[in-house]
Amino acid sequence: MAVGRRRRVFADRAEAGERLGAQLGGRTWTDLVVLGLARGGVPVAAMVAATLGAPLDVAVARKIGAPGRPEWGVGAVTAEGPVGWDVAALRRARSSTAELAGEAAHQQAEAGRQLRRYREVAAAVPVAGRDVVLVDDGLATGVTARAALARLRGAGPRLVVLAVPVGRAGTAAALRADGAADEVVLVTAPSVLGAVSCWYRDFDQTSDAEVLAALAASR
Repeated sequence: MAVGRRRRVFADRAEAGERLGAQLGGRTWTDLVVLGLARGGVPVAAMVAATLGAPLDVAVARKIGAPGRPEWGVGAVTAEGPVGWDVAALRRARSSTAELAGEAAHQQAEAGRQLRRYREVAAAVPVAGRDVVLVDDGLATGVTARAALARLRGAGPRLVVLAVPVGRAGTAAALRADGAADEVVLVTAPSVLGAVSCWYRDFDQTSDAEVLAALAASR
């Protein structure tokens, strides 16, 4: 089937979350927590959490784009900790970590601002010793997911599952193979992804206000 004809699989993030939650159901979890990767992963995660009867929380990771091509992620950073660089992407972009140090610092500051704002509404849900499902709305290069997973691992969860409605099969395999996640769950895993937005009929940008509303409703 042609790539174009496979697209528009989901009406919106809410429907994607319902389908992802159904795929994750029917299994035994240990004190499950669902985290949405801000911003777009939160409305998906809210539906997953509702389906599984689990608490909802948020994770923040910010992409570092290549010079002149901000949509091309060559690294990512969370509110604290080191930058996670994609060395192969940096090489293809003919860039360096030194050249992007200023942008990395800016994105880390922005991640901190986002997280502080979210925590005004919802305190962090403890994850130590618990099963955690980290949810995003799509998985392309995996650079932001990898940064969020690394940060999550440091909090001592029992099990870490990355769950995404649509993602590149090769990226999912790499995240499993190197242990970034214990498991990666996808509703659909095309070998050729294109833009994540092509797999949704409605893919409007998620705002901080929507994230805050979802977190407040979950509490």
